[in-house]
Amino acid sequence: MHPETSPTASTLDEAVSVFVELRPRLFGIAYRVLGSVVEAEDVVQEVWLRWQRTDRSVVVSPSAFLSSATTRLAINVAQSARVRRETYIGPWLPEPVDTSTDPELGAQRAEALELALLLVLEKLTPTERAVYVLREAFDYAYAEIAEMLQLSVVNVRKIVSRARKHLVTEQRETVDAAEHRQLLHAFVSAAQTGNVASLEALLTPDSVSLSDGNGLRGAARVPVLGRERVANLSTSYPRFWGEVEVRPVEANGRGGVMLYRDGQPRIFMTIAASHKGIHRVMWMFNPSKIAAFIASSAVTGKVHRGREQ
Repeated sequence: MHPETSPTASTLDEAVSVFVELRPRLFGIAYRVLGSVVEAEDVVQEVWLRWQRTDRSVVVSPSAFLSSATTRLAINVAQSARVRRETYIGPWLPEPVDTSTDPELGAQRAEALELALLLVLEKLTPTERAVYVLREAFDYAYAEIAEMLQLSVVNVRKIVSRARKHLVTEQRETVDAAEHRQLLHAFVSAAQTGNVASLEALLTPDSVSLSDGNGLRGAARVPVLGRERVANLSTSYPRFWGEVEVRPVEANGRGGVMLYRDGQPRIFMTIAASHKGIHRVMWMFNPSKIAAFIASSAVTGKVHRGREQ
């Protein structure tokens, strides 16, 4: 079903048309499995190269072929990425992606896109993560997933069930996008004015602040735990709120802020919240991930335009 021989029955134009139509889904699968815009783009590019080399005349379902190739490649990349992350300095967070033009990133459902959930998914194996994403975000049937990954249907069902149970213990019920924006705005306003009491009122007692800097000076290298400590850190972190310009952004289907200093994006920040309050504050200092987010607006814009064609 997956031959890569040179003869092709369809023209290159037809191959391009099919790929462009499916590209939003392919990027969405790869991104959710990897938590990285850059790595997801690399996977999609490799799948495009394979699609060109494939004898497409014998491919019964281009969608199944391309989705399968994307998922398998993403699993391979995730396995090597897990090894690389063992040397990462401090907390690791998924790369945020700009969803202002495509709030769902190619999925039939918007699940498994929020940063807090992607972070929890990292605790699953790459194969478990891929199976969960295909089922929960893209609504693939168990039999389809089994064929894609060469697993038994029984095994796929067990993996999905196990992943759901794991996530139930790790993931909290989340507020809707509007309430999330309100909480984020209140948090940023209180932090800018140094109002520790207001911050503490917004935070849950077991709140945690995670700073992704990979050793960058000024970024906390361990999680900061507890309402009081998170509030105190947030008023002084970034060190000089008066010297930064705060711009609202949309990342992973939720609100966030990008902090600019001297006209350059320096820090991304967002929150995770339940009806009990903000329980996770996420700071992104890593320059490469900040750059990836800025570049992702072009990527998701391209995805969105591809969907409309």
